[in-house]
Amino acid sequence: MSDHDTTAPAAKKLFIKTYGCQMNVYDSQRMAEAMGSEGYVLTEDQSEADMVLLNTCHIREKAAEKLYSDLGRLKPLKAARPDLKIGVAGCVAQAEGEEIVRRMPVVDLVVGPQTYHRLPAMARGEAPNILTDFPEEDKFDHLPERRATRRAPAAFLTVQEGCDKFCAFCVVPYTRGAEVSRPVERIMREARDLVARGVREITLLGQNVNGWHGLGEDGREWGFGRLIRALGELDGLDRIRYTTSHPNDMADDLIEAHRDVPQLMPYLHLPVQSGSDRILKAMNRKHTAEQYLRLIDRIRAARPDILLTSDFIVGFPGETDQDHQDTLRLIEEVGFGTAFSFKYSPRPGTPAYDRPEVDGAVADARLQELQALLTRQQKATQEAMVGRTVGVLLEKQGRQPGQMIGKSDYLHSVFVDTTEAEIGDLLQVQIVESASNSLHGKIVSSPANA
Repeated sequence: MSDHDTTAPAAKKLFIKTYGCQMNVYDSQRMAEAMGSEGYVLTEDQSEADMVLLNTCHIREKAAEKLYSDLGRLKPLKAARPDLKIGVAGCVAQAEGEEIVRRMPVVDLVVGPQTYHRLPAMARGEAPNILTDFPEEDKFDHLPERRATRRAPAAFLTVQEGCDKFCAFCVVPYTRGAEVSRPVERIMREARDLVARGVREITLLGQNVNGWHGLGEDGREWGFGRLIRALGELDGLDRIRYTTSHPNDMADDLIEAHRDVPQLMPYLHLPVQSGSDRILKAMNRKHTAEQYLRLIDRIRAARPDILLTSDFIVGFPGETDQDHQDTLRLIEEVGFGTAFSFKYSPRPGTPAYDRPEVDGAVADARLQELQALLTRQQKATQEAMVGRTVGVLLEKQGRQPGQMIGKSDYLHSVFVDTTEAEIGDLLQVQIVESASNSLHGKIVSSPANA
């Protein structure tokens, strides 16, 4: 190299695989930004990466098993390139830190969801290779400012972490810790920054997001509904969503926000888990099926066109055929746009872990029956959209030439035939066809692009 050669060193490459929930997607973005300050750029090719980071979920047993399978597949890559750094982040890292390194010596570092701001120091060898404590400092204080680059039109923003509900089946309180709400000023600053970089839709994230509360800009205690109202006043923010919620924290001000804030989309994910009071009590949900149903009535009175989704666990310890029928009845009464349903998966350390399990074949049969009902409801919901005109925010190109894909007000994927619209356009689209998991529409007008 000559004295005058100013060729910059090649950037180091970071590959991130994200498992599980939207909060992990957000965390992966922030980890990428943190490592960006160390000269790393993202790659989609694992084989060319200088660091591979697996950001894990611990909600279900198979998620942890998948981590170990993926680590096993990384062994040849590590053998060929010993300088490759392999890291495990997220909730499995929090729960099984020492065990991960013991089982998989290819792993160089393990970092929990509350300590990933230390990732750069760990990569430099200036911090322990396993960090899974719940630190006193707020990780958001130590993460770099989000880069001033143009963003996709929709983005996640974490406003709350952890959970104090201690449902008997759930590991979140043990992997994410106690409930913590981010301060209003930091949330608003991040939201303004996202909007300034082209974001038109923000989804507020939290393990128990509607339990958020904090001291507002007016010096008063704000609930989640008041935060949404403040975000609704941001010029350029056209859409607001949030997930995941607990029925016991659907306060009046939040329900009223669904009525009053036009930017708050007519979509609500509100997990109930079961329609049986006996099982709800065993799950430590602290609400009854009737209370959930009456809450739905209040929400629909405030926003009649709202689309509801939920979560269900089938085969929870002690569940009987009658309990299962109670759940099916609740589903029939509510009418969900879609829902996530799973067979109970015992998680070590949770109160339900050692309880006698329902026979696997019985649980499988119940799950199939429940999912068939939910599929019928989803199909009916989507077919009812045909002929309606809805807002669609275009997010990416479709597979076919002249086709784009976006999300409707109701979070349906919508395919639109257009050669003139661009990513980030918010269009009025008439739905003309319903497919199994998507809709097809034609552009009516685009008044929101002015």
